[in-house]
Parts: sequence; structure tokens; C-alpha cells
Amino acid sequence: MIKLKLKIEDFSAGSSNSIEMSEKILITGISGFIGRNVLKKLLNKNREITAIIRPQTDRSRIEEFENQIELIEIDLADIQQLKEYLEKNSFETIIHIGALRGGRKFSKTEYLDVNVNATEQLAINAKANNSKFIFCSSVGVFGAIPLELPANDQTRRQPDNYYHFTKIQAETLIQKYILYGLKAAIIRPSITYGIEDHGFPFTLIKLVDKKIMCLPDREVIIHLTNIELLADAFVKVAETDFNPGANYIIADKEPVKLLELVDFINEELKNKKYSRKKILDQKYFEYGKKISRFFKSEVWNTRFELISMNWYYDITDSITELSLKPAKTIPNFKVVTNWYKSQR
Repeated sequence: MIKLKLKIEDFSAGSSNSIEMSEKILITGISGFIGRNVLKKLLNKNREITAIIRPQTDRSRIEEFENQIELIEIDLADIQQLKEYLEKNSFETIIHIGALRGGRKFSKTEYLDVNVNATEQLAINAKANNSKFIFCSSVGVFGAIPLELPANDQTRRQPDNYYHFTKIQAETLIQKYILYGLKAAIIRPSITYGIEDHGFPFTLIKLVDKKIMCLPDREVIIHLTNIELLADAFVKVAETDFNPGANYIIADKEPVKLLELVDFINEELKNKKYSRKKILDQKYFEYGKKISRFFKSEVWNTRFELISMNWYYDITDSITELSLKPAKTIPNFKVVTNWYKSQR
């Protein structure tokens, strides 16, 4: 374990009065898209923040935070080292976002350690110290394509890939510890969009830009999440005296038709040669999924599913309980198209 830099405390020049010690927060996953944006929101408050980062993390991904928080180098897959660190430290709130995302080239053992076993160690620490524990799960616990629409907390879980399986297992562990006194809340974001993320939304823009985006011959409705909305949700939960076991599905105000989003992207890119003629029979997307499963490509199987089937969620309770102001995907998706154009 290596402590890289300590949080700088602010003192007024020539004054004997220092700022009162702030709430102690532990956060994981700050080198990732969601964690980085949540941390930015937290830094707007007076809080003492410690972040666990993987050793050899690319410094460019965290350099803006290095002088504002305490950084601890621990690989979440190293359960023993994580356990030893947690035994010596306590926090008032733990925000656990770090995880291995789906489709990566890691072994099942690594996925299990990072996404499940590390979660358990953090939950144990939170329970022992009567801390708030806020866990970033995923709507993927309902499967890439939910069995009912809109999906809600009662929707049956689907371990349709190993990443989703680990998120389901982590949620199950958290629910177990809640029975023994853990004060935990679960946040389940849908696919998130914003600048500096190269996930599904970025890929969608790229396909439209290169004029190779194909659509099925049926209406497809999807439900994305603005990163600012999601970051606000984490901060609101951290500030809320929630009931143990609270869970929040976070997504934009309403779903959108994929065709309308593609048209919006095309207009923003000013792609005059784009044509709606690239519409294929649904069966070709089914063939694509079968081929992806044959070659055991979770990434491509999921991509075919996401652009050929409906996926949207019931966010009513989350928005009401957290007093959030959900964004509209159109026109808010413009922040991503603008960023994409700046990267050309």
C-alpha cells in the first residue's frame, strides 16, 4: 500500500481559525467515467476524501485530483491487502463505484474478486463502523434486455453475462449484510453518456459518422443516463438519511426512439450523405447475436441487442425520493456529439 498525497487543508493567511474537519468519505473507481464525475461533485462540498486506485493507474486520469484528496494504491483484486487496509481505517461514508466492466479480457476469478469479494470487504468495514455504504450496481442486473418493460426493482434478474452475474451476486451480499445492520443503498444506472467516455454512446456516434449505422425494421426504444444526473444522484444519496436497502434506478427523464436519436446525431454531425436506407430485417440482428455467441463475444452480442431491442426503466420512485431533475436525452446528448467532433 502506498500513500501518494495527502489532502491539502485550507487555512486563512494570518488567521488562527481553520476549516472544520469535514465528513470522511472513501470512494473507489475515480479513474473511471462514473467515479471521476461523482468525485468532482463531492469536491464541491467540504469533505475529506480518500480514494482507492489501482497501482499503475494512468496518472493523466487522476492528476486533477491529486492535490485535493488522499490516494491509496490497492488493486481491488488483492483482497488480503484491501482487508488489511480497511481493518486500520474507518469512514463515515463509503461510495463503491470501482468494478471490472463487461467484455474485458479478465478471468472469472478476477471479475469475482473485484466485483464481489472486494464489495464484501467494503461492506464489512461499513457495517463495523456504522458507515453509509453506497454501491454502484447496474441496470444490467435485469439483463441487457429486461424481461419486462419498463424494468423496475421487482423485475427478475438475468445473469446473461458474467459481468451482470457479478453485479447480481454483489447486490445479494449487500442485502445479506443489511439484515445484520449495514446501512446500504444501491444505485443502478442505465448506460451513461457524457464527455470523455468511449462506451456505447460514443460507438453509436462513430457508426453514424462513418455512415455504417444499421437499424432494424422495427421501432426500438432505449433509455440512457446523463452523467451529470447520475453524479447528482450519488451526492444526493450520500446526503440523505436513506432507509437501509434503498435502491435507485437512474436514467433520463424518458426513453427515446433509437431512430430519433440517430437522426439527432446525424444533424449534429451535419452528415448530409446519411440515409435511412440502412434499415435491415430484424433477422439479420438475430444472426449477428448468434455469431457473437458462437465466438463468445459478449461485447458484440450486447451491441446487437442494444440496437435491435427495447430497454427502458421505471425511474419514478428514484426521481421523487431524491428530488432529482432528470435530463432529456434529446437535446442533452449534444454534449457528446460536440465532444466527439472535437476529437476528430
